[in-house]
Amino acid sequence: MQYQDIRYEERDHVATITLDRPEVMNAFRGQTCEELIHAFGRAGYDRNIGAIVLTGAGERAFCTGGDQSGHTESGAYGGNRGVLGMPIDEVHTIMRDVPKPVVAKVRGYAIGGGNVLATVCDLTLAAESAIFGQVGPKMGSVDPGFGTAYLARVIGEKRAREMWYLCRRYSAAEAKAMGLVNEVVPDAQLDAEVDAWCAELVKRSPTAIALAKRSMNADSEAIRGIGSLGFQAVALYYGTEESQEGGKALDEKREPDFRKFV
Repeated sequence: MQYQDIRYEERDHVATITLDRPEVMNAFRGQTCEELIHAFGRAGYDRNIGAIVLTGAGERAFCTGGDQSGHTESGAYGGNRGVLGMPIDEVHTIMRDVPKPVVAKVRGYAIGGGNVLATVCDLTLAAESAIFGQVGPKMGSVDPGFGTAYLARVIGEKRAREMWYLCRRYSAAEAKAMGLVNEVVPDAQLDAEVDAWCAELVKRSPTAIALAKRSMNADSEAIRGIGSLGFQAVALYYGTEESQEGGKALDEKREPDFRKFV
């Protein structure tokens, strides 16, 4: 596959997958998801690779979720695969299924679907500039799978509900305190810190890590089925005026009025 939306690099037994759409804060579309699935499969089943890093191009954002410029009223995100027009659920699945640790390297915004990607990663290392949070109920959207149910396992029910219901933003330090982030370092040190963690990972037994990852995943595997059902419901929700109010309000630079649809 010739990548357009991502960059793929290998060095010292580490594969780095970079979301390369800085002009839209590394938001993903259908094409991006297709490329991520291919890249994770490429790295995840390469015996020469011991760890996978997921990051975003530039300093402003790790990822800000689905590209709203490609979001039509039918809910499609510029693609023809997947319930929502893009197979983001398949991206989450392969990130969990590959027998290698996936490390999120976060600078800037990890918002919406970007926050979900960081959550699904096995480990998350963040720069002090990183900002985390969800925007679904502000935009007429929701992640009904790993982005909600698994997030609750990671940071606890109360915090997960707060993050989703109120759509607040959290600093890297706050994200670490709630368990969403493993380590926070100054921005200038993030690359070196990620390299150091990956250097440790590639020295460990790959079979033992694969077994540990699959064992921990087994405890939350039911979320995959819940998410599959949930995405079908979200596809229907995207066709409603209530959901579309979020995008219209963004385009018109105003606060959405969801109450009028009650």
